[in-house]
Amino acid sequence: MSDNHLLSSKSAPHSDVEHIKKRSNYLRGSLAETLENVITGSIPEDDNRLMKFHGSYMQDDRDLRNERQKQKLEPAYQFMLRVRAAGGVVTPDQWLMMDRIAQKYANGTIRLTTRQSFQLHGVIKWNMKSTIKEVNDAMLSTLAACGDVNRNVMCNPNPYQSDIHGEVYAWAGRISNHLDPRTRAYHEIWLDGEKVIDSHDNDQEQEPIYGPVYLPRKFKIGMAVPPSNDVDVFSQDLGYIAIIEDGRLKGFNVTVGGGMGMSHGDPKTYPQVAKVIGFCLPEQVVDVAEKTVTIQRDYGDRAVRKHARFKYTIDDRGIEWFINELHDRLGWKLEEARPYHFDDNGDRYGWVKGSNGKWHFTLFIQNGRVKDEENFRLMTGLREIAKIHTGDFRLTPNQNLLIGNVSSQKKKKIEELIAEYGLTDGAHYSALRRNSMACVALPTCGLAMAESERYLPDLMDKIEPMLENAGLRDEEIVIRMTGCPNGCARPMLAEIAFIGKAPGKYNMYLGGGFAGQRLNKLYKENIGEEEILESLQPIVNQYALERQDGEHFGDFVIRAGYVKEVLSGQDFHS
Repeated sequence: MSDNHLLSSKSAPHSDVEHIKKRSNYLRGSLAETLENVITGSIPEDDNRLMKFHGSYMQDDRDLRNERQKQKLEPAYQFMLRVRAAGGVVTPDQWLMMDRIAQKYANGTIRLTTRQSFQLHGVIKWNMKSTIKEVNDAMLSTLAACGDVNRNVMCNPNPYQSDIHGEVYAWAGRISNHLDPRTRAYHEIWLDGEKVIDSHDNDQEQEPIYGPVYLPRKFKIGMAVPPSNDVDVFSQDLGYIAIIEDGRLKGFNVTVGGGMGMSHGDPKTYPQVAKVIGFCLPEQVVDVAEKTVTIQRDYGDRAVRKHARFKYTIDDRGIEWFINELHDRLGWKLEEARPYHFDDNGDRYGWVKGSNGKWHFTLFIQNGRVKDEENFRLMTGLREIAKIHTGDFRLTPNQNLLIGNVSSQKKKKIEELIAEYGLTDGAHYSALRRNSMACVALPTCGLAMAESERYLPDLMDKIEPMLENAGLRDEEIVIRMTGCPNGCARPMLAEIAFIGKAPGKYNMYLGGGFAGQRLNKLYKENIGEEEILESLQPIVNQYALERQDGEHFGDFVIRAGYVKEVLSGQDFHS
C-alpha cells in the first residue's frame, strides 16, 4: 500500500459509523427512547449500529418478506441476540437459563457459534430488555458480543489437557474482563442502572482503553493449546499459542493480523492468516492484549470500514513496524517464539477422562443448532442433562458442545440420558460431516447471499456417498460453508469451502490447511450443486488413489495442481 494511501486513510473524512459512535455518548444514542416506540418493530439505523455493541443485530425474516410486502405490512423485524462467556464455559444453571429464554422470547432454538458464544434468533423489540436482564441475572452478558470492540475471547476446551485448559481459560477470562467496555450505557439501558451524568470531557474515566469512538472495527482474540488448533488461532486479530514444557504452561507465542472477512469482486479485501511475532510469559498476556488493541485504536482506518480490520493495519505498515510499536508501548520486548505443533483444528468426540479424574463428553451438534425435531429431541435431552449435571458445559469453536467435569457418580445417569434422547458423538456420521461448519445465513442474516446452515447438511448427503465409494468415509477433511464472504464460519481456512455468491450459487475453494495454518484458493466460481458434485468427484477419486501416507486433502490438491498454495492473504486473489 502506498504512503499516500496511508496518509489519506488517516486524514480522510471518517465513515458515518465513526460519527454515529462519536455522537452516541458512549453507546447510549437514543436507544432507550427507541425501545419504547410501539409504532414499529424496527429501530433507526443509527441505533442499530449502536445495538451491536450491546450484543444484538436487527434482522427480519427474509422468508416472509414478499408475503408481508403484499399485505402492506412492515418486514417481520426481529433481533439476533448474542450471549458471551469467555472461553465458552457455562454452568448447568446458565444453560437452563438459555433454554428458558429461547422458549420464552426467541424462536425456541439455541445457536452455538464459532466464537463459543450463544445466539438467540427471533427476539422481538418489546422483549429485548427482559431477555437481556434475564441473561445478566444469570451472570452472563451480551455486552461487547458484537460491535467495534474486542469480541468474546476464545480458548481451547481440551478435555484431555484440562489442567492446562484451566490455566488458559483463566487467562482468557482476565483478558476478556480487562478489555470489556467501561461505559455505563449497558447498565442504564438494559438493567435499569443509575443514569450517569452525560459528559464527553472525561474520556479516560469513560473508556480508558477504547476512548469515545472505540475501535475502527471488531477485534478478535483466541488462545490455542497445542496440539489442537480448534480456535483457529491464525484467523484471530490477536492469538496466543500455549507453550507447554514438562507438563507446565510456560507462556504463549503471540500471533497478530489474522482475519477472515472480504468482499466478492474487491481484490483490496482479503482474508489473512496471523503471523507469529514472539513469546511472552502468562502474566504478560493482558498487557500485550491491551497495547495491541490501542495500536489498532490509534492506527486502524476509520475512513473505509472495509479496510479497517487489524490485518490491513499491519499489512499496510509492515510487521516490523507493528513489533517496534508494540515494544515501545510495552516498555519491554517479546522473547523469541518457541517451538509448537498443531495436529488439527477439529474436536475430539465422545467420552474422555481428564487429568482431574472427571469425565468429559463432546457431543456433535450439526452446525451448532440446538433444537427439537420430530425424531431427535436434542434440546430436551440437554435440558434434562443440565437438571442433574454438577459440572459445566463448554461451547467448542466448532459449534459443538462438551458436557464437562462429569463425576463418576453422575456419568452413568448422563450416559442413560444421552442414550434415551439419541444424543451422539457423531460416530455414525462421516468424518467429513464431523469436520463441517456452516454459518446461519438465510433466512435471518441480512448479509447472506445464499443458504448455508439449512443447505450444507443436504449437500453433505450427496457428497458422502462419493467418499464412501472411494473408501474415504473415515478420512478427516475440513469442509465449511457460508452464505456470504464475511467469514463467520472461517471458510477461508477449510480444505473444501463454499462461499455464497447468489441464491443456489457458491464460489468453491480448495487447499486450506488441515490444522488451520493456511488459506485456501478459489477453484471454481458461481457454481450450483450439480457442478459442485461434478467438480469434487474426480478430485476425491484421485485423492483416494494417489495420496501419500498421512497426506491431508488440502495438501493433496496443492500437490496435484488443482490450486496454488496460499500462505498470505495478499496472494489470495492472485
